[in-house]
Amino acid sequence: MPFYSVIDNRTPAGRRTAEGLLRLKKALDSTVPAKTLDQTLLLASWNIREFGGTKSDGRDKEALFYLAEIISRFDLIAVQEVRDDLDALDGLMGILGGWWKFLVSDVTLGVQGNSERHAYIYDTRKLSFGGLAGELVPPMKKDGDTLVSDFAFSRTPYLAGFRAGWFKFTICTQHLYYGDAKPDDPQRQKEAEVVVKLLKARMKSKDRWANNAVLLGDFNVFTTNDATFKAIEKADFEIPAGLKGKYTNANLDKPFDQMAFLAPDVKSQVSVAKAGVFPFFDQVYRHDDQATYLPDKDAKTYREWRTYKMSDHLPIWVELEVDFGADYLKRKAKPPVP
Repeated sequence: MPFYSVIDNRTPAGRRTAEGLLRLKKALDSTVPAKTLDQTLLLASWNIREFGGTKSDGRDKEALFYLAEIISRFDLIAVQEVRDDLDALDGLMGILGGWWKFLVSDVTLGVQGNSERHAYIYDTRKLSFGGLAGELVPPMKKDGDTLVSDFAFSRTPYLAGFRAGWFKFTICTQHLYYGDAKPDDPQRQKEAEVVVKLLKARMKSKDRWANNAVLLGDFNVFTTNDATFKAIEKADFEIPAGLKGKYTNANLDKPFDQMAFLAPDVKSQVSVAKAGVFPFFDQVYRHDDQATYLPDKDAKTYREWRTYKMSDHLPIWVELEVDFGADYLKRKAKPPVP
């Protein structure tokens, strides 16, 4: 539960924030399953547009409260497009409260990297961090006296190890190359092929941290028929049926964001798991709110402005059962196989 005490109801902005939070709470209650103590894991991914950036004056307290309300409904959320300045993230964490922690990658430099980071925000009442965290990079090879690589990601994938109940897993978040806004961009397809290959190889290693892998993030998938999407499925990663083909951008016309599993411990669940997308602009920064926020601008400007308060992507989520105790006891109740 986010901390609401600093909302100042003596001001119009404070009262407006409270009203927006009430609408969000009602919509989240009807869309996202309730959190449990130890039976389930609510896993999410969200590209929060230029989080920490300064466009449209960045994110004020009102926007941070809305972001925190949504994030608080999940147990672990992977965040893409975190900027080098972490003030916004720190402000968000202050609203969420002391039981929430985060992991953050270093900034990806270079033109294609956009000075972006990845982050994991997690509820320590549900998850324990396993100590594994690092960037996923292609192997180097020797060329004479020099170590070289045949490939580099535009934004380096970030992986970490967590445990929730009986479920121990490696999670990897990625923001694939966007390029020229075309479905079958060769760089994006190559990045998808490489990340699933590297992650799959880790799952086969005798030194793997866990038997289960989750790949999630902004894959910039334009359709479920494009080469990027097919590269993920071809590598035996399974996408929950409740997410496959769902539009995840604010314009509701592209399935950019995805979540895929190579996880034997939950394999029977993935295809039937509760999953979905949360369209927050139905509750906050609504179309009819333009007169409140930008009365002197046109509708197109307002629609763009509000994506820098919330995002131009919607959060995606899935619910998994992580209490395997009954199955374990059933096996224990049988005599050992000679």
